[in-house]
Amino acid sequence: MKRHVLVAIFLLLSVVTLTGIASADFLRMYTADIVHPSDAATKKSSLSEYCPSLKGTSADTPVYYFDSKRPGATVLVLGGTHPNEAAGFMAALLLTENITVDSGKFIIIPQACGSGFTCTDPLEGLPDFYTIKTTNGTRKFRFGSRVSNPLDQWPDPLVYMHYPSGQSLSGFETRNLNRSYPGRIDGNFSEQAGYAILELIKKEHVDVAFDLHEAAPEIPIINAIITHERCKDIGASAILELELNSLTYALEISPKNFHGLSHREWGDSSSVQPFLMETSNPIQGRLRGKTNAELVTGGVDKFYAQAVKSAKFRITYDSANGYPLKVRVARHIAGIQAILTAYNETFPDKKIYFSNIPSYDDINTKGIGNFLK
Repeated sequence: MKRHVLVAIFLLLSVVTLTGIASADFLRMYTADIVHPSDAATKKSSLSEYCPSLKGTSADTPVYYFDSKRPGATVLVLGGTHPNEAAGFMAALLLTENITVDSGKFIIIPQACGSGFTCTDPLEGLPDFYTIKTTNGTRKFRFGSRVSNPLDQWPDPLVYMHYPSGQSLSGFETRNLNRSYPGRIDGNFSEQAGYAILELIKKEHVDVAFDLHEAAPEIPIINAIITHERCKDIGASAILELELNSLTYALEISPKNFHGLSHREWGDSSSVQPFLMETSNPIQGRLRGKTNAELVTGGVDKFYAQAVKSAKFRITYDSANGYPLKVRVARHIAGIQAILTAYNETFPDKKIYFSNIPSYDDINTKGIGNFLK
């Protein structure tokens, strides 16, 4: 009898211990990543400033303002629209922690889909966190899900009907921030977040807006700049400049009948010049092998290398070096710089000037961590 009691106590303690460990891991996903904005930051706010119903929710993500107090354009940069696309978040973070604005204003939202950073996509074996070595130690960042946490918005419908177009999409897309625009103040959780971002664009009179993404190497729009039709000349000029610097990008015009996306709805609903950029990330793909934090940062996958060698797929993947995070972030930064140069040439009376941002070569040579605080 005594033995049975001891066994029961042992099992109970084991369950309590394992439960405690699991609970700690769960709660850790709700601990916000630390951001160290540059000395040029003039204000920190949150998305609920533009949609009060978000206050106190995981969608109420930080917004950083860098106002030169001099005339010029206002630029918005969104990272983390899809939290499992690490280069978008990391590029926005790099800007936040380094930028100096000399004329005009920058507004940066490093984690646009705050809710998606509190979970990962189920059944994908994805890591919860990844780390970046900096000059002052190692920083740990959440990986996240493509969509909002189901604890914030549930259940998914069988079919998602986009508002206001009525376009039918998979029910899963109801939690996708980049299918929620223009959003609505009394809509579901993701629609309210989309509404808040578009309200920010309107109230802050944003002139140029960026939405930073990644996708699987086999997706046709990899390494593309996607924009509204009225911005095609700026996009073409930027791509020409990038080509002169040996960086290849494709220009895609937003389809008029594909609703809910930033490059379509921002342009249709406001006067902003919207641009969405994609980089090639093997952790997004279906051909990938071992899925861990090293794949997030290193971007090396032997199965994608084999697929390229087979020549049976159209794949954007460097078989020799993979697609490390530093390359993907560097491409986003280079794209932003080229587009804003083209914008200044198109609108000489309302220019944006900024500095202290590393070049493509700097990021690739020194690594991301060299530019994080």
